[in-house]
Amino acid sequence: MSETLFGIHGAALELRSQRMGLIASNIANAATPGYKARDIDFTTALKAASGGMDAEQAGSSAALYRVPVMPSLDGNTVEMQTEQLAFSENAVGYSATLSFIRGRVDTITRALKGD
Repeated sequence: MSETLFGIHGAALELRSQRMGLIASNIANAATPGYKARDIDFTTALKAASGGMDAEQAGSSAALYRVPVMPSLDGNTVEMQTEQLAFSENAVGYSATLSFIRGRVDTITRALKGD
């Protein structure tokens, strides 16, 4: 039902939430030796989700290890500037997607009330 009601936005919101979790995990492990930063290729995951794949599976299949510009000596590949930028971009996208869904719910609510 939510797929027909919200279109691609429901899957996009779930994927952005998964991506936010991965980025937060990267930031939390910035000082962990040997930790490999991961991210979700959002475009690939969204295409997979729109093709019928479950959004959670699509996010998992599109999760990639991030290639660092300047790898640290302890093997950690987290670069805080990159993570902060990705976090900010994803937060803006999450907010925009949520606004689309909120607008759709408001429209349906007004239609049901007869406004």
